[in-house]
Amino acid sequence: MKVKRALISVFNKAGLEEFARALADMGVEIISTGGTARLLSDNAIPVTEVSDVTQFPEMLGGRVKTMHPAIQAGILARRSDPEHMKTIAEHGIEPIDMVVVGLYPFEEVASQRGTPEDAVIEMIDIGGPTMIRAAAKNHESVAVITEPDDYAAILDELKASGGELSQATCRRLATKAFHKTAHYDFVIANWFSETEGDFPSHILRDYEKVMELTYGENPHQRAAYYSESGARRHLLSRVTQLHGKKLSFNNLYDLHAARGLATEFALPACVIIKHNNPCGAAVAENLEHAYLKALESDPVAAFGSVIAVNRQVDVATAQRMSELFIEVLFAPSYDDDALEILSRKPDIRILIDNERRKGSPGEMDYKRVLGGLLIQDRDADLEDRESMEVVSKVHPTEAQWGDLIFASRVAKHVKSNAIVIAKDLATLGVGAGQMSRVDSTRLAIEKAHGDLKGSVIGSDAFFPFPDAVELAIENGVAAFMQPGGSKRDDLSVKVCDARGAAMVFSRRRHFLH
Repeated sequence: MKVKRALISVFNKAGLEEFARALADMGVEIISTGGTARLLSDNAIPVTEVSDVTQFPEMLGGRVKTMHPAIQAGILARRSDPEHMKTIAEHGIEPIDMVVVGLYPFEEVASQRGTPEDAVIEMIDIGGPTMIRAAAKNHESVAVITEPDDYAAILDELKASGGELSQATCRRLATKAFHKTAHYDFVIANWFSETEGDFPSHILRDYEKVMELTYGENPHQRAAYYSESGARRHLLSRVTQLHGKKLSFNNLYDLHAARGLATEFALPACVIIKHNNPCGAAVAENLEHAYLKALESDPVAAFGSVIAVNRQVDVATAQRMSELFIEVLFAPSYDDDALEILSRKPDIRILIDNERRKGSPGEMDYKRVLGGLLIQDRDADLEDRESMEVVSKVHPTEAQWGDLIFASRVAKHVKSNAIVIAKDLATLGVGAGQMSRVDSTRLAIEKAHGDLKGSVIGSDAFFPFPDAVELAIENGVAAFMQPGGSKRDDLSVKVCDARGAAMVFSRRRHFLH
């Protein structure tokens, strides 16, 4: 389709002058509104005011400009329909071949704290979405441009084709346009729903594809990764892959788990994830020591794992890591020599994390179920020692307090039922995903490497029976942290008192399904 007449009305005027001048140089008549028209006129670009086309002035402080048959019919008339073309000719309406619209920045204004409600409402664009939808509906005859990023490519195609745009281009632009207006409307709808509280009657979400993945959890499943539009950050925001193969579905799912646990700690920390559970985690005075302690927890399971650290990877740590097959390594930075050492292994995916923004306050957690979503508050809070209660006669030592808090933070990221045995700020054994707490305890003991004497247990939920506590003490565990809340709590406490072990109630459960 030949572009002879374009309507331009944009809030964001980045790149507009160059784009409009190029259109005018190609002989395209430009129609415009308000501030956009003034910008073009001030830069000696020929422009016709919309009010001259409609023979009706802009009114209501600019709320009404383009909602007029002279504009809407010019956009919606199908060039292939003789009746359409006859009708607009009878009314003296000329076709509009291109619509360039940049919407009012509702999302940006609404997200600013303290913005008066009237100011937010004035950012609800009416004429813009109407023109975009009209042009996108009639994309066989009209090109619709909603982003300055498309200006250069459109000009290149127009210049190469003598002023024409292909149907494929118009279809692509229409697809983008409908997504633009859908996102715009869902942001507005969600803003209005905020008055209903955190769980309104309706909730809308929009996602944008970040990358296609080789396959899903298994080779017969197709997969892709999408980020949530408007989210302050996402799993791969400001993350760069420095080396290795393409990321897989399972890589990303395990990376989510690794990042979540690594952020629990301020000291140098290493987290080793396998099948979405930590098989090793530790904090230490330096990263190399933290890595070695985490690896010692389960060196067999660590093969083919996803590892996240919260410090720069130095040469000493890289040399140690190079001895293990690692699927993904995630770190805030790398020493140049360390990166060279790690890059000798062709398959390791090396990611650098430059994301420094915090998550949005009140961010929700979503779990997909058949035909719907389960939505809850994110389990992000950390209990402090002051809120906990020692319920046994024996009190933990200071070293045990550190281990108990460490073990409980790790347990929060282990699939329930979760039992974490720890000592010296490192996991010794992890029991995950069992149907009973005693089985998780037994598994953690069986998986443990090293002497359990003086170790501690962090449990994500209460002990319904004292059997798991008895089993752990028999194997050397000296202190327990659990939320409490069982009808039989007293039985577990009595076992601890009889055997000289300590028990602390954190008063908060951390199930993870």
